[in-house]
Amino acid sequence: MISLDNIQSLTDFKRNASSYVDRIRETKSPLVLTVNGKAAVVVQDATAFQASAERMESMESQIRALKLAALKQDIQVGIQQLENGQYQDYDEDELDALFEDIQREGRESLRIMS
Repeated sequence: MISLDNIQSLTDFKRNASSYVDRIRETKSPLVLTVNGKAAVVVQDATAFQASAERMESMESQIRALKLAALKQDIQVGIQQLENGQYQDYDEDELDALFEDIQREGRESLRIMS
């Protein structure tokens, strides 16, 4: 989390870089640098950055595994439905509408997830 104490101008950082670097190393807190009053870059301790990157990579891996498990489960449900005769046949004329429905539902589920 970035606190308001950790927002400084790039100009001030340039003037006092050594003391800011010491503070960043001690606190492990990132420092937001502004240019013309707007956030421009974040300066962070390398070890803290690496730890954050590793946590994010681990979470992304867990999310991929969960999505794969959910997909496998959905496929298994589909197989069961086919085996139980729980499906509907479509003719050529109905396929375009079916594909549009599938695309619309897919877009809606992506919006919900993001």
